[in-house]
Parts: sequence; structure tokens; C-alpha cells
Amino acid sequence: MIRWAVIFLIVALVAAVLGFGGIANFSFEIAKFVAIIAIVLFVISLVAGGLRGRGSRP
Repeated sequence: MIRWAVIFLIVALVAAVLGFGGIANFSFEIAKFVAIIAIVLFVISLVAGGLRGRGSRP
């Protein structure tokens, strides 16, 4: 998922350099959205793993 965010960020940077402001802005917004979703899912997985715990072995 982070890979998609990086891809959209690169597209945004290239579009900005070439002068396509609308496409650059849209790509940047998508990259930001995907990165935020990836971070939220990562935090949820950390919390779920912490709540589940390792347990003790007999």
C-alpha cells in the first residue's frame, strides 16, 4: 500500500514539473490518502497484535 502512495507521489512530482497542476494536485491527494490509510491499518494491526499477546507456554 505504501508502494502505491510512493507511485502517486512520483506521478504528482513529475506532473508538477511538467506544468500539469490539476493532475499533480489530484495525484498528491491520492498519495496522501493512501499513505494515511496504510498508517491507520498498521496501527490497528499493532494494537490487535498487542491485545492478542503471546501467551505463556507450559
